Amino acid sequence: MQTEQTNTRGPILGILGLSAAATAFLLWLLYVHHAPPTFATRLNFLPWLNAIFNACSAAALITGLTMIRRKRIAAHRASMMTAFVFSSLFLASYITHHALHGEVRFPGHGIARAIYLSILLTHVLLSVVALPMILITFYFSLSGRIPQHRRIARFTFPIWLYVSVTGVVVYAMLAGWH
Repeated sequence: MQTEQTNTRGPILGILGLSAAATAFLLWLLYVHHAPPTFATRLNFLPWLNAIFNACSAAALITGLTMIRRKRIAAHRASMMTAFVFSSLFLASYITHHALHGEVRFPGHGIARAIYLSILLTHVLLSVVALPMILITFYFSLSGRIPQHRRIARFTFPIWLYVSVTGVVVYAMLAGWH
């Protein structure tokens, strides 16, 4: 008979593999792929839309936390699914934007640039960490492994919230200097 740990090993390894592939694709998209100049003026609203998706994700995350603290399980689940949908829409829009426009550079200098780059660095690094954590947290919840879900959600939630909020901050800083 298999233990619960071996029952979860396959799906978790699959999630980690998928997350690594997604990260590798995004790195390729940002640093190797060259956006065609003919697309430079298309879909210029995507950064704004990405910020909206991130803000909606953050709002849904906070709602989900509020709901679970009130023991409203169904509302918590709906809020977390909503956050997941907004984060997924963000990811699709982000990929589209960078496929069309390439890498975006911050035009500010001095302390503003240092602040921007430190926020961006933590945002990017934690987004790479957040993806598998979010998927594993959802896996535990959807497969009924609530004790494991609770254990990892304590770490997933603040990282996911930070990534969502700093996504809005990064957009605001870029928009403020353009």
